[in-house]
Amino acid sequence: MASAASSLSSHQGNERFNKEAAAWDSNPFVHQMSAEAAKALEKYIPGLGGNSTGNLDVLELGCGTGLLSFMIAPKVHEVVAVDAAQGMIDVLETKIRKSDTKNIVPVCVLLEDPEDPSLPPADRNDPTGPRQKYDLITSHLVLHHIPDLKSVLKTMLACLKPGGMVGLTDFEDFGPEAKRFHPESKMAGVERHGINAEWITDLMQEVGFQNVQVKVAWEHEKRVERWPGEFKPGVPIGQDQGEKMNFTYLLCMGQRPS
Repeated sequence: MASAASSLSSHQGNERFNKEAAAWDSNPFVHQMSAEAAKALEKYIPGLGGNSTGNLDVLELGCGTGLLSFMIAPKVHEVVAVDAAQGMIDVLETKIRKSDTKNIVPVCVLLEDPEDPSLPPADRNDPTGPRQKYDLITSHLVLHHIPDLKSVLKTMLACLKPGGMVGLTDFEDFGPEAKRFHPESKMAGVERHGINAEWITDLMQEVGFQNVQVKVAWEHEKRVERWPGEFKPGVPIGQDQGEKMNFTYLLCMGQRPS
């Protein structure tokens, strides 16, 4: 199973996510992993936990249908939810219209420029002015889809307020077996099989993040293929198919210098 987070991924990957968007929320796995990501963020990100003041401006990259966005929205001032797949944003917009949650701003864009005009302006009365900056940038199961992760991390850094943080979650690259996270039919848009903790730490520091911390935030057992192609696209996985495998998930945190 690949990520709901399709922002900043390849065109081929976005085609896949557009096709899957309407049925995305029917998959229990994506709900479970979004809930785990929300718990990790609330535990480790200042201002997002139990004593939250609701003041944080948040940018979520690769929001998909907004599962994580809806979980953190009650604890923050606003979530600008960005995804490059229009199908995912269409579903999110429908969910917002049907809900009482009004502090999620959906944006369909392949975000490469912190001053992209698709982003909300810092002054909502001046739509052509500088773009808004954020206290927190999140992404969930996005990093393994990004071809040029260094460039995207630079964009994230530039989108933060001074002293702002990133809190990025993804499954861990623990070796060759991590490839089994995705069935063969879901490999479109997958750029790497998880995130190596030491590698992402070095990369974030190289880009300019301070106080970088990368830690295992949770573990989860997932049914995977016993051989490539065992799971057929569009066909429910039978109880006699695949096998269970444990995966660890990283929370990658860093701060823009004040």
